[in-house]
Amino acid sequence: MNIIITTLFGIEAVTARELTGLGFQQEQMQVSDGQVAVTVNDDRSQVARAVARCNLHLATAERVLLQLAVFPAISFDALFDATRALPWETWLPRGYAFHINGYSRKSRLFGVSACQSLVKKAIVDRLLSAWHLPVGSQLPENRDTGFLRVQFAIVADQVSLMIDTSGDGLHKRGYRPLQHEAPIRETLAAAILQLARFKQDGTEALYDPMCGSGTFLIEAALMAARIAPGLNRPFAAEQWPLIGAQVFAQARAEARSQILQAPGHPFIFGSDLAERAVTVARANAERAGVQNWLDFRQADMLDIKAASLPKITGHERHLVVCNPPYGERLLDEEQATALYRGLCHNYLSHGKARPDIRFFVITPFDRFEQLAGGPADKRRKLYNGMIKCTLYQYFKWRK
Repeated sequence: MNIIITTLFGIEAVTARELTGLGFQQEQMQVSDGQVAVTVNDDRSQVARAVARCNLHLATAERVLLQLAVFPAISFDALFDATRALPWETWLPRGYAFHINGYSRKSRLFGVSACQSLVKKAIVDRLLSAWHLPVGSQLPENRDTGFLRVQFAIVADQVSLMIDTSGDGLHKRGYRPLQHEAPIRETLAAAILQLARFKQDGTEALYDPMCGSGTFLIEAALMAARIAPGLNRPFAAEQWPLIGAQVFAQARAEARSQILQAPGHPFIFGSDLAERAVTVARANAERAGVQNWLDFRQADMLDIKAASLPKITGHERHLVVCNPPYGERLLDEEQATALYRGLCHNYLSHGKARPDIRFFVITPFDRFEQLAGGPADKRRKLYNGMIKCTLYQYFKWRK
């Protein structure tokens, strides 16, 4: 069977590396735009274990879907017939409510709402027949009994039908219930930290000079503490008999056994100009169970320069990562320009990386390198929500 791991565009390879760390082999994976497909042994217990471990441990994935079938369809009749032919009565328990969503790309069946209705109709027709209910009668659906999301993907006239095992998106870790202005998505923050080769052993301090609600720092602490990002949240598949709660309980017990104690001195630091942001970040860190791995302070980013970082962190080398405000977001363009120029002046040397600082910034601000005074050593296109951004990476020190 195939497990489909959906991701934000641009971080598919990062998620594939995470899967390798979980014990999956590269030959089991197929990477494409916005997803990684993993082939697992067609054994119910092995599939269930893989689904549970992916949901709990993947820091950069958006959802974990279990693929039920793949077939070609270039007409609505073909879509209906192939969907109805599947054994839905073995996948959808009697009385469960279910919802259909999906997308179509480069296919003759491009009307998403029409495809949604047709897939739903085909499943209902199959279930009425399997459960010996009158044709055209109302199918019993009760959310209190159970709820599943069925997802379709139609790409190049090939239809994939899947069950969503995650429920809420995997970026919802459970530690950030309070709202903060323009936060970075947790899965994206985790991906950036992995792209930046965050050193989880503390040989290099992490610093976010505009930490906001603390997402970069908390995600880093979860990695360093070996806390599975999904450890403290529920998943849809726990209520689905084909996967079930027991395998998730076993996966959680295994994950808890791997958690490390915080070091005597933290190596993950953040600051923000707004007192409220620091208060929210501390509360979020406590909910995540990583408060002892972090140190927050209220400070103006412009006042904390490269030379002062060792006094704050007790470390000589630093990874500086941030998601600063920009013109479309919290500042007008003139304010953003001044802030970006100051940020780069603090942590770069004449537009180049310093010997003791690696500097990573995600922003949609297309004049960033001009303000930085030099081109980044590497760039990567990413999406923060619906906003197209660039991750600017300065890490190559040259005399």
